[in-house]
Amino acid sequence: MSPTLDPTAWSALLLGLTALFAGIGALRKPGAWRIMLDEVERSPALQFLCGLMELVIGAVVYLTNPWIPADLAACAMKTLGGLMMVEALAILGFVDIYTQFWLKNLTFMHRGWALSTIALGLALTALGGARLA
Repeated sequence: MSPTLDPTAWSALLLGLTALFAGIGALRKPGAWRIMLDEVERSPALQFLCGLMELVIGAVVYLTNPWIPADLAACAMKTLGGLMMVEALAILGFVDIYTQFWLKNLTFMHRGWALSTIALGLALTALGGARLA
């Protein structure tokens, strides 16, 4: 075991496992994501908490991963963290528009989004696991 912490490996592994199991949950309960978005749209407290949590997690991923062009995984994780922060700000400022976009997409492509989430989760988990091994 290396004495140094690899933030790229850990952030990829943890975000990957989160996406993997969120996708599995969405396949097991087909209406769950739609219900969650409906609840967030109706609750200013949930809007704020969701935006704040994603902002914090995205900032941690962004700030802990270095931008080293030779390390594509670190660059990808830093980019993902930055995108999470942008999405969090969209949730905080424009939740009504943002949730309507996702509600329309989830209605017609629920299974596709769940499978895409699982695929992303598997890729990130494999990346993180390979770097830790």
